[in-house]
Amino acid sequence: MDFAEAERADFAAFLGTLTPEQWEAPTLCGKWRVRDVVAHVISYEGLGASELAKRFLAGGLSVDRINEAEVARARGQSTRELLARFGASLRPNGMMTLYGGRAALHDGMIHHQDIRRSLGLRREIPADRLRATLNFTLVSPTLRGAWRVRGVRLVATDLDWSWGRGPEARGAGEALLMAMAGRSSALGELSGPGAAKLSARA
Repeated sequence: MDFAEAERADFAAFLGTLTPEQWEAPTLCGKWRVRDVVAHVISYEGLGASELAKRFLAGGLSVDRINEAEVARARGQSTRELLARFGASLRPNGMMTLYGGRAALHDGMIHHQDIRRSLGLRREIPADRLRATLNFTLVSPTLRGAWRVRGVRLVATDLDWSWGRGPEARGAGEALLMAMAGRSSALGELSGPGAAKLSARA
């Protein structure tokens, strides 16, 4: 939970530096603009179990449909309103506290990078947070990172982290994370025979 809060605080500080044009820019999340990704990250905050159940049923239990409905719900909000909501949600609550806050940490970090990568604004992620996110992304029920990289050994070149069996795919921990999250653009930053295997599968 402390890692998740720290990641959201960094995310919020970054969002506060963006121009109006950048808020409307595309991201690595399909059709979602920067403002849509921000709305998604905080969309489940403060919802009780009964309200969550209603929204999941309304979305037919499809994660994609549920997420799209939550983003659409926030499309009338201004940048100032989204920033205020984000700032009030630095400490995850509700559904985002699942797995001891790991759900919020990996959701926040991956979407933070979805925006930064699309805008060409990279950063150095604290190693302890990145390592925790890499570990959870392997078993995340929504991303299934281990399945995406099956048959390949991932080796981080900038921190002490590796996983898997098979030909190696080597690269920065952040690039490995984004590859496990299904961001194919990160595959070009990996090297080794395992990287070629992942690229052929994408």
